[in-house]
Amino acid sequence: MVCAASTSVGELTRAAGLAPDSVLRPERFGALAYDFGTRRLSFVRRRADAARSLANEFETGLDAPICLTWELTYACNLACVHCLSSSGRRDPRELTTAECMAVIDELERMQVFYVNIGGGEPTVRRDFWELVDYAVEHRVGVKFSTNGSRITPQIAARIASTDYVDVQVSLDGATADVNDVIRGPGSYATAITAMERLAEAGFEGFKLSVVVTRENVSQLDDFRRLADRYRAQLRLTRLRPSGRGADVWDRLHPTAAQQRELYEWLLAQGESVLTGDSFFHLGAYGSSLPGLNLCGAGRVVCLIDPIGDVYACPFVIHEQFLAGNVRDPGGFARVWRESDLFTSLREPQHAGACESCGLFDKCRGGCMAAKFFTGLPLAGPDPECVLGHGERLLAKRGDSPIPRPSVDMSKRPVPARACNESPLEIVACGEKPLV
Repeated sequence: MVCAASTSVGELTRAAGLAPDSVLRPERFGALAYDFGTRRLSFVRRRADAARSLANEFETGLDAPICLTWELTYACNLACVHCLSSSGRRDPRELTTAECMAVIDELERMQVFYVNIGGGEPTVRRDFWELVDYAVEHRVGVKFSTNGSRITPQIAARIASTDYVDVQVSLDGATADVNDVIRGPGSYATAITAMERLAEAGFEGFKLSVVVTRENVSQLDDFRRLADRYRAQLRLTRLRPSGRGADVWDRLHPTAAQQRELYEWLLAQGESVLTGDSFFHLGAYGSSLPGLNLCGAGRVVCLIDPIGDVYACPFVIHEQFLAGNVRDPGGFARVWRESDLFTSLREPQHAGACESCGLFDKCRGGCMAAKFFTGLPLAGPDPECVLGHGERLLAKRGDSPIPRPSVDMSKRPVPARACNESPLEIVACGEKPLV
């Protein structure tokens, strides 16, 4: 969105004709507007300042994230083979309720429009709904991911009646035989039941979230029909070699032919299927897909993990991409605005081996996390480069060691004590279990 020349936020608001439920946040190029009613983001710029593309504006970072991912807990009752955070057991150093509320207060002051809450399974935290209510009261929208195991009819009704809350139910196969190999026995039925309950509660437009793999590319139309059946919106995301995903990347990431099939299918769907900007590397096939064709890590998005560590993005949980901790002096705002890591990410990035490629402006070199966790240089091609450059580099790398995630709550030995042995018993020693 571009409006006529204006000199104040108020004038920008009026000139842009924004909805009453919109919030406008000033940025150096104009402003960002978020409509809490429709959950849509708009960009407001003066015509005189609109020469630079928004991708170029975003490359140098924003005053605050548009949104951020917040993994509230590593506790999970599933053990998905591709889990990006290697979740399973709770970390006893988790942020307390009061500390989480303090972070929400910061996000409100910074005008972060919403948080993507995940885990683990975030609903197993005993204070989950308290934190959701607190965020909503402070005009920080909540979008949370769930495997559906705790979406009772009562919870579904509660979600449907709460403003500024969205939910996405994770499913990685349109049939149980495909899904349950990835997410565990019974997980398909659990997710379907959760979607049925959300639909029965009158919640339209919740998200059916799918990680695209070699096993489910052929089911894209089936996923679309499944979403339509429950009046949901389909959201596809890319498989990354992050967390436990590194262990299954070679056998689960789509083949080159499937990448092309996915691209053509997404192009035909337009904006009716969400992608979370996961597939901008596929833009090198030709037409760009809807969304931002840019890695937003440390520029427009980041991750807060359960113990308050701030990483550049949810897919790079590694000490090389750790920017700070919300418990440090200055809190999250200082990490976002002053950390050495984020400052370096916002500097002009060299295209490296991709510099001579005429398609670089289409794909921007692809995903930083996908490159890092496959052992490829960050200034180089994505491992799924549509021209095959990444595949050839991987072949040259051979069996060289690759980085491993800094956190792995799925494989840590179980403590020899009575507490915290079950991923659902997210309590300290001496307290009563949650379930």
